[in-house]
Amino acid sequence: MKAKRSKRFLRQLSGLPVVVQKRFEKQLRFLLSNLRHPSLRTKKYDESQGIWQARVDGHYRFYFLIEEDIYALISITSHPD
Repeated sequence: MKAKRSKRFLRQLSGLPVVVQKRFEKQLRFLLSNLRHPSLRTKKYDESQGIWQARVDGHYRFYFLIEEDIYALISITSHPD
C-alpha cells in the first residue's frame, strides 16, 4: 500500500506541533504495513463515504479513504477527550 496526502491534510499536518508530526509519521509506517496494527485502533468512521479513522496518539486522529492500493489521507485533527 501507498499513501497520498491531500492538500488539506498537508496544511493541517504542517500546523501541528513537530512532536505530533513525528508521531503521525510513525503511525503512518504502521498503517502502510498493517491496517490493523493495535496502536492505530483503526475503524470505519463514516461507512456511507468510506472514511476510516486511525489514532496518532491520545489527542489526535487522522482520516483516510482506501482507494485500491492507496490510503488517501484526507484530514488530521485533534480528538475530543
